[in-house]
Amino acid sequence: MQRFTYVRPSTPAEAIRAMAESGPGTRFMAGGTTLYDLMKLGVEAPSKIIDITHLDALAGFDTSGQHELVFGALARMSDVAADRRLLKDYPALAESLSKAASQQLRNMARVGPNLLQRTRCAYFRGGETFPCNKREPGSGCAAHEGLDRGHAVLGVSEACRAVYPGDWGVALVAFDAVVDTLSPRGERSIPLKELHREPGSTPDVETVLAPDELLVRIRVPATQAGRASTYHKIRDRESYAFALSSAAVALRLDSGVVTEARVALGGVATRPWRSPEAESVLLGQPLTEDVAERAGRAAFAAAIPGKHNAFKLELGARTVTDAVLIARQRAEQS
Repeated sequence: MQRFTYVRPSTPAEAIRAMAESGPGTRFMAGGTTLYDLMKLGVEAPSKIIDITHLDALAGFDTSGQHELVFGALARMSDVAADRRLLKDYPALAESLSKAASQQLRNMARVGPNLLQRTRCAYFRGGETFPCNKREPGSGCAAHEGLDRGHAVLGVSEACRAVYPGDWGVALVAFDAVVDTLSPRGERSIPLKELHREPGSTPDVETVLAPDELLVRIRVPATQAGRASTYHKIRDRESYAFALSSAAVALRLDSGVVTEARVALGGVATRPWRSPEAESVLLGQPLTEDVAERAGRAAFAAAIPGKHNAFKLELGARTVTDAVLIARQRAEQS
């Protein structure tokens, strides 16, 4: 790990000024659960770190609002996962956090930076051992000819097929979340579905954020569909593992007919992936097991599997089906 300058601002405005006065290679740090790993691997080598972990102004959250839920970017994952309102009225949001990583990491990691965590692709994290367009543009993608079992089948390109690793972002995109940011140019709001970029020919550019832009809060519009929601995660082991396939589903039913459907996919795409195809199958239909199965298959109709991950098409479809049926059960109990 190379030497770096360390700065600890006391307000968000100070953090933005510090970034504006810094040159290339400066990084914000909050929690450090991803950045430290990448520094130790040599993937990241910042010349300056601006530590925002202790900015109390960004650490709170409020789930009591009638119109929206508000999460400061530095709210701890474990605190948000244990929130009583979320557990009751938005279980998909709470489950996406409680099923992520380990309790120790959830106690340290923050909900805003969690959205921006970088891929766990072994080729990306393998340093100079493997070519990786995300790490070194133009060097190639080792996953195309290598072991791609854990890679994406949706949103892939010739340049990259690394999967987005998060859970929280998948649940948020299902609920039409919006993120607010701060930069020297002022504040702006970005729909979460527009925050992450598909790799295309520039996989090294992962989000629409500018280098000097700080994510300060997440806002989730209130919806009655939250009560009948779930985050269903399939992985190689029951805990402390990233998703092979996951689905965030929220529903509203009227006499057994779907009047609102929200479906998002994780573990299978290059970004948090909303599935309008699955939603359109569900809307206006009596929610039978057959309809749930058709929604699962529709979610993967455009998938492009690699050499070793074609199993994700069937696994992903079944994940969506099971999540829809769990949400149906919760709708019937609410």
